[in-house]
Amino acid sequence: MAITLEIGRDNPNAQTIAASSAAPKAPAEDKPTLIGLDREELAAAMGTIGVPEKQRRMRAAQLWHWLYVRGVSDFSLMTNIAKDLRAQLAEAFSIARPEIVDEQISVDGTRKWLFRFPPRGAGRPVEIETVYIPEEGRGTLCVSSQVGCTLTCTFCHTGTQKLVRNLTSEEILSQILIARDRLGDFPDASTPQGAIVPSEGRLVTNIVMMGMGEPLYNFENVKKALLIASDGDGLSLSKRRITLSTSGVVPEIFRTGEEIGCMLAISLHAVRDEDRDILVPINKKWPLKDLLEACRNYPGLSNAKRITFEYVMLKDINDSNKDALELVRLLKGIPAKINLIPFNPWPGSQYGCSDWERIEEFADIVNRAGYASPIRTPRGRDIFAACGQLKSASERMRKKDRDALAG
Repeated sequence: MAITLEIGRDNPNAQTIAASSAAPKAPAEDKPTLIGLDREELAAAMGTIGVPEKQRRMRAAQLWHWLYVRGVSDFSLMTNIAKDLRAQLAEAFSIARPEIVDEQISVDGTRKWLFRFPPRGAGRPVEIETVYIPEEGRGTLCVSSQVGCTLTCTFCHTGTQKLVRNLTSEEILSQILIARDRLGDFPDASTPQGAIVPSEGRLVTNIVMMGMGEPLYNFENVKKALLIASDGDGLSLSKRRITLSTSGVVPEIFRTGEEIGCMLAISLHAVRDEDRDILVPINKKWPLKDLLEACRNYPGLSNAKRITFEYVMLKDINDSNKDALELVRLLKGIPAKINLIPFNPWPGSQYGCSDWERIEEFADIVNRAGYASPIRTPRGRDIFAACGQLKSASERMRKKDRDALAG
């Protein structure tokens, strides 16, 4: 589907970078990738091209460094590996980045990329969106885990796109790698081999699994990707700076804390089952009682490791003082932060955003109960990069309609 995003294109302050200038096209040949493999799998891959067993762990460590510390996507740049072995690696494997179909930069500095991944098996190429949000002292990358989504949350644009497939661990990691490429967040090629890469000054400091899809319906690939992303000898993202957001796949919540160890966010959005059944239909399978019990049992839960509850503010739906008081009651005893999210409109949505005064009064009630309840500033609305707006092929709209939604 060779299209580019059109949302925001007529806004003179929103930049769109042509796909042809954004990145080289991924090679067409169908080679196994080394990205997304753990160290043991990398060592095993070395065995398939004849690397002696005694050298495999060492070669795997070299590849790990080049892929995740230096961020190279060309075997020829791996200068401490013999030239003939580099040629063998290039012949047998791929470390190519996905194709950037489109890159947009919002008036507020938010970036959105439309990536195209090559076919898997008998499948077809697929496209997903990834968003980078720069803030004072940090930069957050919003990463997708699926192409489309099965959850059909009624306030979310992504939910209107049917699930195509899960992303692989390689495809999840590639979103991080290419974002660092585009932002100049890997060491310069001239940096001496073995030089220490600083932990401060990075542009991508935080990862949130809040893009397209439900991460816990793709648990194994998400787990593998996040363990590589948090490895101290590679991308080296602190697990306290990685947040996984789920709509409430209760059986996998404990495993997330036990096996991944990242921060947890819950897409809550309603305080009564009858409302949440409509807004977040997965609630019919795992209602609020089960979801909140799973939260109370989250491994490592403490005041230092709070759960974030996300609550989109929908006018006359879930934004009353009564709703705020019930929210406080539901979360009693759970170390928590509550993110209040002004609803971000999208074409065909049946909802409106709560008035600002209503959001502030709601926040005051929650704050007085002792919970931090920041109101999330909408970012990237003009390029359809805000919360709930992602879709792999954004719809064309007339300029006046886009401006009305963005405003």
